[in-house]
Amino acid sequence: MSNLIDIQSQIEKLQKQANEIKSKDFIATVKEILTKMQAFGITVKDLQSPKSGKSGKPGRPAKAKTGAVKAPKAARKASAPVAAKFRGPNGESWSGRGLTPKWLTSLVAQGQSKESFAVKPE
Repeated sequence: MSNLIDIQSQIEKLQKQANEIKSKDFIATVKEILTKMQAFGITVKDLQSPKSGKSGKPGRPAKAKTGAVKAPKAARKASAPVAAKFRGPNGESWSGRGLTPKWLTSLVAQGQSKESFAVKPE
């Protein structure tokens, strides 16, 4: 079994190898980007400017304008109330969804079971 020093030296060697590979890939990626920038006539200023979609320069498609107006998103439908699954001694109710109500939390803390307050199905 290797000891800690051996493992740490292996980690160091692997990190050096990873850094070398990363630097080679970095150089290749930069060259590829520069080639594409030249092919499409992209400048650094183009990359820094906000995206307006209206460049007006040849070879760059502008945003297509459609005469249609977007329809508003459909409003959420109100969901039907959920039947109570738990009922407290003072008439409180809880559907079982969301956070446990304080009345049930305090009763459970006093040693009563949550299931003892379950509403029996009809």
